[in-house]
Amino acid sequence: MEMLNRLVAGYHDLMDNKSDQRVKDWLLMSSPFPTMAICLTYFFVVKILGPKLMENRKPFELKKVLIWYNLFQVIFSCWLFYESIVSGWFISHSFRCQPVDYSRSPEAMRTVNGCWWYYFSKFTEFFDTIFFVMRKKFDQVSKLHVIHHGIMPMSVWFGVKFTPGGHSTFFGMLNTFVHIIMYSYYLLAAMGPQVQKYLWWKKYLTALQMVQFVLVFFHAFQLLFIDCDYPRAFVWWIGMHAVLFYYLFSDFYKQAYLKKAQNAKTKVMTQVDSYKSETKERKLPLLNGFGNGSALNDVRQRMAGAVASQ
Repeated sequence: MEMLNRLVAGYHDLMDNKSDQRVKDWLLMSSPFPTMAICLTYFFVVKILGPKLMENRKPFELKKVLIWYNLFQVIFSCWLFYESIVSGWFISHSFRCQPVDYSRSPEAMRTVNGCWWYYFSKFTEFFDTIFFVMRKKFDQVSKLHVIHHGIMPMSVWFGVKFTPGGHSTFFGMLNTFVHIIMYSYYLLAAMGPQVQKYLWWKKYLTALQMVQFVLVFFHAFQLLFIDCDYPRAFVWWIGMHAVLFYYLFSDFYKQAYLKKAQNAKTKVMTQVDSYKSETKERKLPLLNGFGNGSALNDVRQRMAGAVASQ
């Protein structure tokens, strides 16, 4: 019982005294449990409830909804990327070490506000999966997709609660840039076959996402080797997320593109071998017949008989 009391007291001390007081009363920021509950609800809906409800229904036609949704996400991502730039990235922030500004200056509060909206954007991305389920595109509700979307709100919550700014916002800046390209792709794909034929670059989008996590990995873990006024725990938190997501995306890339290409090559080679085998079988009776001595003698005798009759 005493240990439980210590844990509860430690939790309240962490949340009330060691967190960023500027966001204490902001929506969903007082406790991690509402965010956790939303994430668990997402998992339940897209993996259990949604497929069950759609089991005996026809897929929804959501062309217009998808166009407007992806357009919204492109605009939202552009704004978040812009906010990360004007807050300091590529202007005044250091890529080597950027401590969090915990003041209430207008510049610092603008950064905190941008971090909260980035956290909120992780909830809007849930609709990616919900629309897959409604359209019965269950093959696209993959392990990568669900894990990536399902844990991001919880991961970003800790960043906003304790370090809303500084070194960790590099990941958000890079991620919103990638999302501008990603949702632009989805927007074009939603416009139909007349546009989809030009979308040959999907695998390069996945490669870009992998590059993103490599950059985040090195950017985060460099702080293990240099002195910087930034919480070491969040260095590991961000760096290990980069490792996890790189593994998931690289596995998807192998399965979706490399393995598919190898299977296509194997199929072609099998068809070629089958054609050669059939061709060889057709030629064998003819070759065997002419290779037989009696058959050649029969041909000679018929030719001789034809000459004598003339």
